[in-house]
Amino acid sequence: MAHPLKEEVTDLAPQSLMDELRGWAFELGFSQIGVADIDLSAAEPGLQAWLEAGFHGSMDYMAAHGLKRARPAVLVPGTLRVITARMDYLPREAGADWQAVEWQGLRDPQRAQLSLYARGRDYHKVLRSRLQKLAERLTERIGPFGHRVFTDSAPVLEVELASRSGIGWRGKHTLTLHREAGSMFFLGEIYVDLPLPLSEPVSGHCGQCTACLDVCPTGAIVAPYRVDARRCISYLTIEQDGPIPLELREAIGNRIYGCDDCQLVCPWNKFAQRALVPDFDARPEWRRGDLLELWRWSEAEFLKHTEGTAIRRIGHQRWKRNLAVAIGNALRAAERPELRAALEGELPTASPLLAEHISWALAAATAAG
Repeated sequence: MAHPLKEEVTDLAPQSLMDELRGWAFELGFSQIGVADIDLSAAEPGLQAWLEAGFHGSMDYMAAHGLKRARPAVLVPGTLRVITARMDYLPREAGADWQAVEWQGLRDPQRAQLSLYARGRDYHKVLRSRLQKLAERLTERIGPFGHRVFTDSAPVLEVELASRSGIGWRGKHTLTLHREAGSMFFLGEIYVDLPLPLSEPVSGHCGQCTACLDVCPTGAIVAPYRVDARRCISYLTIEQDGPIPLELREAIGNRIYGCDDCQLVCPWNKFAQRALVPDFDARPEWRRGDLLELWRWSEAEFLKHTEGTAIRRIGHQRWKRNLAVAIGNALRAAERPELRAALEGELPTASPLLAEHISWALAAATAAG
């Protein structure tokens, strides 16, 4: 951080400044703002144990960063506080029965299912630009100060910081939960060199509920507050760039990008809030969710349809890999000659990775039939 702490900050009424900050944040589409301390040492043993167990899978950057995630002042020297922000992403058009609608989509093997968060604009772009604008508003108010903005883009313990700053509590599925907003929201942070007043943390309210553990299709939530990414469908369909393990393909069902099951089943998500911004409205392609239409996209069409979305970063090959698994599962449920023909037509020219998944899909469907 290049800028020294402005002495004028100490002359401001802390609560008045925080009230202003929350007002600006709301104008920018955020629903909640908190402030966390930077001493996360209590979280280090859990992070170390998770890494040592190999639960990060092929996300080597997790191990490379190590305990830097739990040390904000090491990541950004000079940091004194972390401003945390919550932005709700449930699409504005979602009805009161949105959870039932999502479950219905998951039960339809002929339909491609994507995580709700991915159906609109890339949240990295949305939050990063708005967090930067929030920092600029603060600069206008108090003068230059040192800061850096993060949105799921650096070694940051987002859920830990959110929990410590009153955004919510860590649920058993490891996501942040809020009594009045569930878990359907993004988190963002601004590391600052300002001694802002800390927010009060909130207590957890999961109780004896194990719904998220019980519903996980692949058993990725291996214990309360512990996820093995190597079994998580979100990891398998987004982060992993190699073959999807054979033993997990059937359980993936029709999920072609991410998985929302642990959130759909969570009782607290009956309170999920609609987005305050239009960026997360679902695009028409995802509303249709037609497997054959999505499979037929060329790479150029894939790039066109996913421009500005988080989906684009997985690339066309992983996209087709995921679709091959979903189509194989659809064919296991009911024969559809057009889907089988689409797989067979692409097999001769497919890359080794895609060919392996196409072959599995065709063999699995034949065995089921």
